[in-house]
Amino acid sequence: MNIRSTRKEISYDRILDVASKAIRRDGYAGVAVADVMKAAGLTHGGFYAHFPSREAMLAKALERAGETSAEVLNRNIAAARTRDESPFCALVELYLSERHLVSSETGCPVSALASEMSRQASELRDASCRSVVRLLNTVKDALPAGVAPESAMAIASTMVGALQLARTLGNNAHGKALLAASRKALIEQYDTDCNSVAKT
Repeated sequence: MNIRSTRKEISYDRILDVASKAIRRDGYAGVAVADVMKAAGLTHGGFYAHFPSREAMLAKALERAGETSAEVLNRNIAAARTRDESPFCALVELYLSERHLVSSETGCPVSALASEMSRQASELRDASCRSVVRLLNTVKDALPAGVAPESAMAIASTMVGALQLARTLGNNAHGKALLAASRKALIEQYDTDCNSVAKT
């Protein structure tokens, strides 16, 4: 690999890292190419060396956001398994944590963008659908024994909706109470053997 291609790959990754945070923080419409390039430390004119359009960048940024979010969730689930703790509890407690309440730009893109996903053009809708499917699969993999795989859809919907509502209420007693109630309800319904304490 030559130095030029390596520099291009580094720049590409930098753009995607910035854009994947921006899209979760500001929504699809709130991400401007000029702002992303500036935050990545690159010139606006260099954008088209990496992407044919803003939509192409957003689609890739959404993929990056979904992948990094899934990695965090899956690491947490795997760590719970090594400690003989409930993977489902680990998933619910991390997803509906107070940390996730205040950090949309590094959290799950589905909870950050779900209300906007259906209104996007096909390229972004396809990327959005892949993010939803990735979340569903993560939930399915963490289900306790005996819970029907189809339950992953209801659980994921509850987690996403609860996080969106909590963020609407804000990082305050109301938002935190909504998250706590949702964690408790999901764990009581789907994992009665869970004995861990909900994390904040």
